[in-house]
Order: sequence, then C-alpha cells, then structure tokens
Amino acid sequence: MFDTHELGRRPGALKRLTRSVEAPRDLGIDGVIGVPEGATLTLDLRLESVMEGVLVTGTARATAEGECVRCLEPLTFEVEADFQELFSYPDADDRGRSKTADPADDAEDDEDEFFLEDGLFDLETVLRDAVVLALPMQPVCTETCAGLCSECGIRLDGNPGHHHDAADPRWAALQGLAETVQDGEKDNMGGAEPGVDEKQEK
Repeated sequence: MFDTHELGRRPGALKRLTRSVEAPRDLGIDGVIGVPEGATLTLDLRLESVMEGVLVTGTARATAEGECVRCLEPLTFEVEADFQELFSYPDADDRGRSKTADPADDAEDDEDEFFLEDGLFDLETVLRDAVVLALPMQPVCTETCAGLCSECGIRLDGNPGHHHDAADPRWAALQGLAETVQDGEKDNMGGAEPGVDEKQEK
C-alpha cells in the first residue's frame, strides 16, 4: 500500500518516490517467463493530486526468469514496465464533486476503476498488467538461437556441424531392391569367369 495523505486534495500537489517491493506470485506468463515470487521490484513513482483523485505514473524494473522457447536453456530478462493509473476518490465523480448518480448505474464503470481507500492505494493489479505486457511472449536466449535437433534433441548452437543421414522411408524398399540386384550381378559375374577359361583351354 502507498500513502497519499501528504499530497492532500489540492490539485497540482506532486510527490516523487522510489520504492523496492517484493514481487507477488504469478507475476508473468505461466510456464514461459516471469518475475519470481519475492524477487525485488524497483518502483520509480510520481504521485500527482488531481481533481478526481491521485494520478500515479511510474516505472517498474525487475529481472524475469524463464527458458528459451527454441533450445529450452534457462534465461533471464531485464524487464522495464511503464504504467499510469488514476486512483479516484471514492466520493468524487469525474469533476471531483460528490457523486449523486444512482449507484447501480455506476457499478459497471467501477469495475474498471481504481479507488483510494483511506488515502491509500494498492499497485499490485496495475503492476501485474504492466509487467506481463512488457515480457516477451516467445523468449529466446539469443536472436540467432538454432534450437534443438528434431531427431535427437541436441542443442544445435553447441554443435554447428551436427546432422543425421536419414534416408526417406519411402525409398527404403527401393534401396533394398537395388542392393539385391547389385549382389546378384556380382554372383553372375563370378560364375561366368570359369566358363570363359574353360573355352579358352579347349
């Protein structure tokens, strides 16, 4: 929670602060990359009092961990996420005055709004949205990563000359037939030579 009491409700009041907090659970893309729970999140914040509430502008920095989608090697990613959100006074409309509309009419709009509670605001939801959007959907250890061999799974970057001499299975039967023919030709040639010698002797 962050405190805004020092700002008061005077529009234009400004406060800057830097804070280090622990990352919450599931801060990332499940099974791909994310900031580990409890890791340090560094926040640079600018709090500005406006008619409707407090406008929070900031940048979050952290180190995310995951694995390369090509070679599955562990990797780290320095994430920097910018965000801006208005935390409204619970008793004020968009002109900073007390609400007089039917509460039922405002229920749907309130789902997408953030409010101050006793002068405090919670950034977890805002941070989660900003950090997740800043993470790569397909993280790679290097842009040129060649991935893994589809035949044996070896990492190709560490074995640049790696390959397999795999024959097309559709040609396997024909290859076997060709070998049989070659063997037969050798046998015929081997059997013909004595006959030639016999004629020469006669």
